[in-house]
Amino acid sequence: MSDWIEIGKLDDIPPRGARCVNTPMGRIAVFRTGTDEVYAIEDRCPHQGGPLSQGIVHGAQVTCPLHNWVFSLETGLAQGADEGAVRTFALKSDGERILMDASMMMAVAAE
Repeated sequence: MSDWIEIGKLDDIPPRGARCVNTPMGRIAVFRTGTDEVYAIEDRCPHQGGPLSQGIVHGAQVTCPLHNWVFSLETGLAQGADEGAVRTFALKSDGERILMDASMMMAVAAE
């Protein structure tokens, strides 16, 4: 069973941009694509710790601002020749509200 908590509204995030949410397990970047889809991934590139929330959003991907690694917002997997992944988090929309699965955040924090 999931407990969904409101983390903001769609209009809080600019198109092709991101905002961060502080959680017990660290910062999570919440992205909005140009087609108003929302995704959440950890805000730390596994390559050298770059802030993915400051990267460039293109389609359903984000490019790390430090060394141009590209990650899928859907799967968290590095794209192209790069290897690695970031953790993804479940989101859903309720009208304009963005909700995050709180039980998943707590399970990750307990690891």
